[in-house]
Amino acid sequence: MQPWLGEEETAAVGEVIASGWVAQGPRVAEFERQFAGTQGVAHAVATSSCTTALHLALIVAGVRPGDDVVVPSFSFIATANAVVYAGARPVFADVDPVTGNLTRESVEMVLTDRTRGVIAVDQGGVPVDLLEIRTLCDPLGIVVVEDAACGAGSTYRSRPVGAGADIAAWSFHPRKILTTGEGGMLTTPNEEWAARARRLREHAMSVSAADRHASVLAPAEDYEEIGFNYRMTDLQAALGIVQLGRLPEVVARRRELAGVYAAAIAAVPGLRAVADPPWGACNYQSFWVEVRPEYPLDRDGLLAHLASTGISARRGIMAAHRQPAYAGHADVPLPVTEHLTDTTLILPLFHQMTPSQQERVVNALSSVPAQV
Repeated sequence: MQPWLGEEETAAVGEVIASGWVAQGPRVAEFERQFAGTQGVAHAVATSSCTTALHLALIVAGVRPGDDVVVPSFSFIATANAVVYAGARPVFADVDPVTGNLTRESVEMVLTDRTRGVIAVDQGGVPVDLLEIRTLCDPLGIVVVEDAACGAGSTYRSRPVGAGADIAAWSFHPRKILTTGEGGMLTTPNEEWAARARRLREHAMSVSAADRHASVLAPAEDYEEIGFNYRMTDLQAALGIVQLGRLPEVVARRRELAGVYAAAIAAVPGLRAVADPPWGACNYQSFWVEVRPEYPLDRDGLLAHLASTGISARRGIMAAHRQPAYAGHADVPLPVTEHLTDTTLILPLFHQMTPSQQERVVNALSSVPAQV
């Protein structure tokens, strides 16, 4: 992955530096407004990362210490970590073997009488079937948080992912399609949740820093609860505003490149490429491939073969329950998660990728030795 950054981003950051206002301020507010409009949601709250957005989402949605929150183990470890930050217990559920996402059935298998939330991830940009999970959880009073870290530009039932969620969290890390360097966003239709998240991200101050600095005689602020320092800077937001304008072009280009990969991989026995699910369209934030037994190499062998030709691929999504930090946390077997973690890899895919670069990858996949 390479972020697509250019002169517009350089100019936007330069303007912020020249303004003298580099902390959270007017650019952050504008980025929030534009992002909410693009994603079809009422409120957007910028944060320092998707992890902090997830933490705030759980808190404002009512998750409390001692609660259970269902999460996929097949996700970056931050998904589970956010639950621990809220004082709750992550309960790992298995995923669909095709999409790599939670399903209604996998969530239902691990519900307990203490379950207060579910974090449903759009893994690698593949939209999760949110409505099916909400159909299960809503009548039970279980809040579903959409972890759309990888989801900007993906669609679900003809709408942007996150548009149908009570609350969602987003990432702008450089590995994501839309980047601010580091940074995240919380989106929700709930005005009270958004207002509380805005306070909590800024130490729970009753008057924002921007409002205080805009006053000659700054009003006194109160701190009615324990908050956090989860703010985004105007420097980051300036990047985000430009990047947001690039989003349709970036997604179109990634889908074009993914189409080339998919067509080539379909002709290679033993390889299965990630694809659009029936209910939506991927942004292909990650183009992952499953290596099946009929392929001449296993996953690690293929990674080594690609590396020997100068191509840097990566292992697929991690299984959080296998990490030492979560040893013993799995309440049920997670066979699909473990299978996908052991058999998938992520191929190079970035906006600036040339036809010759992609051809090198395709040729390496289709012409492997029997052993490496």
